[in-house]
Amino acid sequence: MKIILALLLSLLPLSACARDCAPQVKDGWIRLMPAGMPMHAGFGRIENRCPMPASIVAASSPAYGSVELHESKLVDGISRMRQVPELRIAPDGAAVLQPGGLHLMLMQPKATLKPGSRVAIEFELKDGRKLLGELEVRKPAP
Repeated sequence: MKIILALLLSLLPLSACARDCAPQVKDGWIRLMPAGMPMHAGFGRIENRCPMPASIVAASSPAYGSVELHESKLVDGISRMRQVPELRIAPDGAAVLQPGGLHLMLMQPKATLKPGSRVAIEFELKDGRKLLGELEVRKPAP
């Protein structure tokens, strides 16, 4: 019995550490579309340096009416985009949001964005915690 109790007590710091650990958004950016387009695309890297997996189930921003996680894939030679209901990130793993793959669809901008400005994005984790990220607005490549 003492051995089991000692084993359980030794696991407490790890579980407390896992609860306090959260993924981080790195190198986030938004690609501006031509004026009048009702949406933008968001990219970056979400790193999970934690000992437990993390799952993103929603995203929002005060700068947009709607934020969704999407994935573009080539299917039978045609690029198709679909909404991703949950993004699971393995322990010590990362999710890369990039053109032509996973990305954020930022719809119904509430104001005109200018290159160099920063936009806050809040990601909701499956366990109810919130993850804050910041994306820099960039002009599309010529």
